[in-house]
Amino acid sequence: QVQLVESGGGLVQPGGSLRLSCAASGSIFSINAMGWYRQAPGKERELVATITSDGSTNYADSVKGRFTISRDNAKNTVYLQMNSLKPEDTAVYYCNADLRVVGVPRFRSYWGKGTLVTVSS
Repeated sequence: QVQLVESGGGLVQPGGSLRLSCAASGSIFSINAMGWYRQAPGKERELVATITSDGSTNYADSVKGRFTISRDNAKNTVYLQMNSLKPEDTAVYYCNADLRVVGVPRFRSYWGKGTLVTVSS
């Protein structure tokens, strides 16, 4: 019923930039917070950044000042602009949305399948 599809990952050199996008589609009634998480090889999934429906943002300390999260509520899309990328940013990046489906009275967390970001020279 609901799909979150990420795009924009790839290979980039240290110091470079990438912009990730995640579009939510399906029978969506409302979306609260949206966010990005990442999982590096051998590590647990961790929060990167979140944004509420009214635009309040939260960032992991490791990305503050380098990454910017934004969203387009009309398009049910969240973005992650990543600048000054470092090798330690290499990970699969997952989109998350706390949303309510039409006909269902509760909000639930949905995940995308992830997009790989590799930072290497």
